[in-house]
Amino acid sequence: MDRSCGSCSSCCTVLRVDELQKLGGVSCVHQDQSGPGCSVHAHRPAVCRGYHCLWLKGGLPEGSRPDQLGAVLDVIHDGAQARLEIRECRAGAFEASAELAEIAERYRVTMPVRVTDVAAVLDPDRPYRVLLPGSEEHRVRGEWTEIHRGGQWVETRRLSWLERWTRRSILAWRGRRLRRARDQGPSRVL
Repeated sequence: MDRSCGSCSSCCTVLRVDELQKLGGVSCVHQDQSGPGCSVHAHRPAVCRGYHCLWLKGGLPEGSRPDQLGAVLDVIHDGAQARLEIRECRAGAFEASAELAEIAERYRVTMPVRVTDVAAVLDPDRPYRVLLPGSEEHRVRGEWTEIHRGGQWVETRRLSWLERWTRRSILAWRGRRLRRARDQGPSRVL
């Protein structure tokens, strides 16, 4: 299946691009504001050149391009575990889209489905959802997870002390990296 991005540039917002010191969820400074596309397309970083969302790979129907769905979808592999990642381009896109809900239902039978949005990307406690088989859903916010089954709250769990300590250490390390990147300023030259 041979597809092209066309007027879609949703990945230019949701992707993290280290070469440009661009955070995921933040619009790229090179997005062409006069029309869709990239103002440095011929010289864009390797991560941008090599990226292909699930739609571009042919894993979604023709009419389910990210800019039409309001979310960029990818199958992410973490070691032996795979998950469907739904990254909203517009806040509330998942809740408002019957098509996104149907895609999530289809995938959650075989793998977890993680739903995030582009709001407050620097907030380590920003909420996200994980949809699991059997109508189980985990609503995660920071160290806390609410577990729902069949749409009903079942319990709330907190990370163990070791998981909390590890998480806090990682967040402190990321905070130092972000401050260093912020002090250097965004890269505008490729």
